[in-house]
Amino acid sequence: MKTSRASRGPFRERPYFTSNQIESICEDALRSVDLMPDQPGPTRIERFVEKRFKIFPDYVDLPEGVLGYTAFSLDGPARMVVSRSLADANTRTSDRRINTTLAHESGHCLLHAHLFALKEMSAGLFDQDTIESNVPKILCRDEVAGEYDGKWWEFQANASIGPLLLPKQLLTDALSPFLEAQGLLGIPALPDERRRPAEQAVAEIFDVNPVAARIRLQQLYPPSRQDTL
Repeated sequence: MKTSRASRGPFRERPYFTSNQIESICEDALRSVDLMPDQPGPTRIERFVEKRFKIFPDYVDLPEGVLGYTAFSLDGPARMVVSRSLADANTRTSDRRINTTLAHESGHCLLHAHLFALKEMSAGLFDQDTIESNVPKILCRDEVAGEYDGKWWEFQANASIGPLLLPKQLLTDALSPFLEAQGLLGIPALPDERRRPAEQAVAEIFDVNPVAARIRLQQLYPPSRQDTL
């Protein structure tokens, strides 16, 4: 794993992961606790948190705009918290958002826990608010996933959501009715006219919100950029 000096954020060193490395880390983590689905379908992400990190997600009242956070000790993840408002909403959309939040927090655990063990934190740079202000943690706000705003630790955690909730090979299997071979090499591609129904199908199969399905498809099967006349 490559690192570089970070100019902002809670860590002095910025770890660098390629998208393929994040895919492998997440898939290996799912397989390590026998929770990689054997066919396209939902990931038992709460059970994954329990088995992989030996912690049970807590649902507590959090400030407005905060979806969750993970507290760390020198030994690794110590507590994972999700906003109780998501659970209280008791809708399919909120339940799916809980899973997305748990996958995001799991990304922090998989990619960033070693930085706490190495004491690579920069003092005073955590967004502490009033939540366990004396506990090292990464506080995660309700922001648009997939957009990079300089918070590399959040960008990397967001990049873990797709591989954990929609593993690449399982997603490809689910998309088989929508893909077509293109070019001389016959590379599978998702035609633009099939993108919307594919997003809807993927959201149902993997039980994720449509925005999560859309972001994942954009990552693995980018829309065509051909100019129109």
